[in-house]
Amino acid sequence: MVDEFNTDSQDDILIEQAGAFAGEADGFGRLWTPHRMAYIEGERPTKDAGHGCPFCASPRKTDADGLIVHRGEHCFVVMNLFPYNPGHLLVCPHRHVASYIDLTDDETEEFMKLTKAGVRALKAASNPGGFNLGMNQGDVAGAGVAAHLHQHIVPRWGGDMNFMPIIGRTKALPVLLEDSRQRIVANWPND
Repeated sequence: MVDEFNTDSQDDILIEQAGAFAGEADGFGRLWTPHRMAYIEGERPTKDAGHGCPFCASPRKTDADGLIVHRGEHCFVVMNLFPYNPGHLLVCPHRHVASYIDLTDDETEEFMKLTKAGVRALKAASNPGGFNLGMNQGDVAGAGVAAHLHQHIVPRWGGDMNFMPIIGRTKALPVLLEDSRQRIVANWPND
């Protein structure tokens, strides 16, 4: 008889064994991530501000509830609710605008200054080996929230990618969002 579950005594992670399923064992363990259904089945924002737009809603909340790291006059920095890596930040204008070229000069200047400050804060908070910076403009370019401009700041470390995101479409994150947020806020540059 095959044990249906194994636990990793070091981390107490419950992993279902492939042999516990009907049919032939496929050699894969299973890591269930039902919390991702909120993202998969969630309402998508419209082009209108406030209609399900998480980047319009976030600044109306407390910093902790809205995952806000820093508030500027024209833009703000927020933790990504569905991060690629721990500390994944988003720089967003307060104004509901979809395209980078539609930012005012003041918004553009602050947008870039906050991007630089976010990189500095992440360097101080977690010493990543590099960063991915960028924005996806439009649905076809991969923007998850195409209606509200946002720039990603993704900290990277050697070996931070493995088979899980590619084969399992699952990302293991060792740090809670609020713990990351507090660490970044504590390291936000004052300049």
